[in-house]
Amino acid sequence: MNRIAAPDLAAKAALMAESEMIEAFIIDVNGVPRGKWLQPDKARALLGTGIAMPRSAYLLDIWGRDIVEGGIAFDTGDPDGLCVAVPHSITRMGWAEGNTAQAMLTMREADGGSFYLDPRGVLANVLARFTKAGLTPALGVELEFYLVDPGHTGGLKIAPRGADESGWRGWQIDAVGLGEIHDYEPILREMMATAKAQDITLETLVSESGPGQFEVTLKYAADALRVADSATLFKRTIKHVARKHGLTATFMAKPYGQWAGSGMHVHMSVLDTAGRNIFKGDEHRAAPALYHALGGIIRAMPDTMLTLAPHANSYRRFAPGVHAPTYGDWGHDNRLAAMRVITSDPAASRIEHRVAGADCNPYFAFASLLGSALDGLESRADPGDETFGDQRSQAAPPLPIAWSSAVDRFKASSYIQGIFGADFQRVFTACKRQEINEFRRRISDVEYDAYLKNA
Repeated sequence: MNRIAAPDLAAKAALMAESEMIEAFIIDVNGVPRGKWLQPDKARALLGTGIAMPRSAYLLDIWGRDIVEGGIAFDTGDPDGLCVAVPHSITRMGWAEGNTAQAMLTMREADGGSFYLDPRGVLANVLARFTKAGLTPALGVELEFYLVDPGHTGGLKIAPRGADESGWRGWQIDAVGLGEIHDYEPILREMMATAKAQDITLETLVSESGPGQFEVTLKYAADALRVADSATLFKRTIKHVARKHGLTATFMAKPYGQWAGSGMHVHMSVLDTAGRNIFKGDEHRAAPALYHALGGIIRAMPDTMLTLAPHANSYRRFAPGVHAPTYGDWGHDNRLAAMRVITSDPAASRIEHRVAGADCNPYFAFASLLGSALDGLESRADPGDETFGDQRSQAAPPLPIAWSSAVDRFKASSYIQGIFGADFQRVFTACKRQEINEFRRRISDVEYDAYLKNA
């Protein structure tokens, strides 16, 4: 998967060698790019023996601090690992000054296997199980984000562009309206162009339900690792483009308390060795394989919640009466359910997973989705009764919609251990518990407002 021909490799090496510098980066467990600037003479090493990066760079909290209980930095002396470039990620950074190339890295062990904390390696291991079973998952992604004006409006932390001191001007919304797109046209055009230069196909762009909120659709493809790469590189791209235009692109799950959150909806089907969709049924009902996959996903969903909603802010999306589900339920063409089954075109029958926030690490969200789907296929799992409208099936499992509860479920889960491995399970739990402890030490303004005088 993701093989690249020798002439193309030579072209990538030449692109780096002819640049003024190379920005090389890994993606850590929180989905944050972390790396270094390199001289162009490192091009050969990036496509060959690799360059050294500390293993602990993968296991940092959201503020970039070592995880004390993780056992990577302190217990082992913080050793290096060797990272090689992902060839298709090597492109010019169109938003940057000068002639700068980028290279996303992946860490390899001495035996050629993936480092267990490398998000790409985690997903690759799940995909290897599909290959062994003679199956190939196909994925498409709908990803939402906000463009915000950081700290320039009436003392507010963030506000929509053009808001006055009361915040009023920018709070108007234009869902599915072209006016909002035209208002941000220079940024969005540059976003589309720089994505295309990286071979990231954005099939649609639409204005969403919040002020300055947009959604892009990444092309459906039978290469889940490449789709995860594209989602990750797209997030990096729009953040840089927005900053160039004086704005911030944020994938926070809920940047505004009163407006829509940002999600990442994932569409999934599974192909056999002949390239046929094993979910294909008729326009009313899919093949049994879809419902078995669905059963596995729903069965594991409470335990995988931390990979879908990894941060404190993630859980602000989940509340009654909104389109962020709080139960592991499913329904045919039902956007109120966690899992939407789509059969209108039988050949394109698929599952839409609607739980993940835009702030998730796409590699881990995909690994959870695909690993649990394959478990369901292999065990012929039953998804339970269908949800109709807002009449939820009584058998649907409640999802942990408190951060600490999701961490506890993740830590204790046999499903998680089977998909991610015990070592990953242990250290990712340590990362999230360290972040929780930091939040507990910080007192919010609303707590002072409520309790300082009145308690």
